[in-house]
Amino acid sequence: MSNTAATRPETPVLGGAEPVIYVTDFSAALAFYVEKLGFAVDFTYGEPPFFGVVARDAARLCLRKVAGPVFAGNVRQREELLSAAITLENAAAIQQLFLDYQAAGLSFHLTLRTQPWGARNFIVLDPDANLILFASPAE
Repeated sequence: MSNTAATRPETPVLGGAEPVIYVTDFSAALAFYVEKLGFAVDFTYGEPPFFGVVARDAARLCLRKVAGPVFAGNVRQREELLSAAITLENAAAIQQLFLDYQAAGLSFHLTLRTQPWGARNFIVLDPDANLILFASPAE
């Protein structure tokens, strides 16, 4: 009789997610994520670049140039179709990040608020109107 538990491989552990943000002007998007949101360029690919990754702490986002808008009309804003969700450790951190972004003159789809389900969040609009959510526990 064989012991299947002893031969079964360990359960795979997911290491993270890297959402792909579709942009129409790669250079402008890269500048926005670096200069306004505080990310650093991990790498870019292509000549001229059409794909790249930006990172800030444990958050990583892929930027991919496309020929035109991915969504028709205002469906993104109307339905709050998020392109990425980035979590912070606590309400004090998200408060500070919101104030930093507000001082930088960013456009918000949703300003900082506490949600009924116990999250504290806000949503930033990038130059292509992608919705980037920042969230923490409300504490």
